[in-house]
Amino acid sequence: MVRADNPVVEAADRLLASFKRPARLLIAISGGSDSTGLLVALATLCATGRHPHITLVACTVDHALRAGSAEEASAVAALCARHGVPHVTRRWEGPKPAAGLQAAARARRYALLVDSAMQAGADAVLAAHTSDDQDETVAMRAARTGEGVGLSGMADAVLLEGAVWLLRPFLRIGRAAIRAFLDARGEGWIDDPSNLNPRFERVRIRAEGVVPAVTQSPGERLVLAERAADFLSRAVRTDGACFTLSPDDLATALSEPAAWRGLLLLAAAAGGRVHVLEARSAGRLKSFLASGTLSRMTAGRVVFDRRRDGLHLYRECRGIAPLLLRPGEAGVWDGRYRVIVRAERAIVVSACCEGGGEGALAHLHGPALRAARAAPCLRFEDGGAATRATADVEPAIAPYAHFLPRFDLPVAQALADLAGCLRFHPPPNE
Repeated sequence: MVRADNPVVEAADRLLASFKRPARLLIAISGGSDSTGLLVALATLCATGRHPHITLVACTVDHALRAGSAEEASAVAALCARHGVPHVTRRWEGPKPAAGLQAAARARRYALLVDSAMQAGADAVLAAHTSDDQDETVAMRAARTGEGVGLSGMADAVLLEGAVWLLRPFLRIGRAAIRAFLDARGEGWIDDPSNLNPRFERVRIRAEGVVPAVTQSPGERLVLAERAADFLSRAVRTDGACFTLSPDDLATALSEPAAWRGLLLLAAAAGGRVHVLEARSAGRLKSFLASGTLSRMTAGRVVFDRRRDGLHLYRECRGIAPLLLRPGEAGVWDGRYRVIVRAERAIVVSACCEGGGEGALAHLHGPALRAARAAPCLRFEDGGAATRATADVEPAIAPYAHFLPRFDLPVAQALADLAGCLRFHPPPNE
């Protein structure tokens, strides 16, 4: 029997009811209490017949970081079989980094989940992050930045690799409620010993119990993104890979937080960087722009070219590594362009200023020329220029190429429009 007044069941029920039918959902399950609770709640609801035409599949990522992980994955497979949910285990093969292990494991886990979801034809990936995880995430970000105000936690939906949305239906539910739900149903779970290892930042934060008093709500973050998107759409002009703001629009960016956030995200995209400038560099940039000096400053791989007609932003033409792609291969060059080789010969992608492509830029001048010098130039590895017909080349939005929170979707769409690439698709349950 399913009790509708249970918060775990209610959250799972709301999630299932939000999808158009038919829908196929992939549950990310480690065997811990949170993901076990998610699977049990969803499978139990689907078994009642109240959510027809929704099918469930499950995936466990074995990080192969400790003895017994394969046996735990087998136990999870047995749990899924008991509840009639098809299950697959994906293993993180190869050497593991000595530093930044948790970040690397998270990135690999998401990549394997995306691949599994696409193979299964799933409409979304479901993860069981809880309000406890949310509090710890905000606390970790506060510890890194030294701030307790204006911080945002995890989004309830995140687009992974520009391909599959990951949804977090338990983000407002505490771990204690999930464990009480499992206890009432006689279900056990696996306790991961790494959750007690003080080597990891999250474990230390959990032990300290530190949570900032004030956070930025998802609604506030969405409003900020909408205002930043409005500013970018209204204020920024494009000339190839050069982005320009008028003096008046630059003044707006310097005075309004949302517009400034939009400018920093634009710079990150122009520079092929995942993150915006850190606070100290952003402060120096703001001082330079506010001074009114007609000069250039480079920050985050981007040239901020201040002229009488306004501000021009473009990728600096240095430190741009070439990319070799074999026939049929795909890759991201300089964080700014996705390239897929269509020719039957290997192609090297490099900057025009380094790949012999400057001859085609003679008609350009000023900032547009400087920006074009950092544009992609294609040549065959065995010699000779390659045309754009030999490869698909599309701009990439580096800040959101791998990880796009739902509350940043408006500004991500504005950046896609400015770059001239396809927009990101919205969550499947909107």
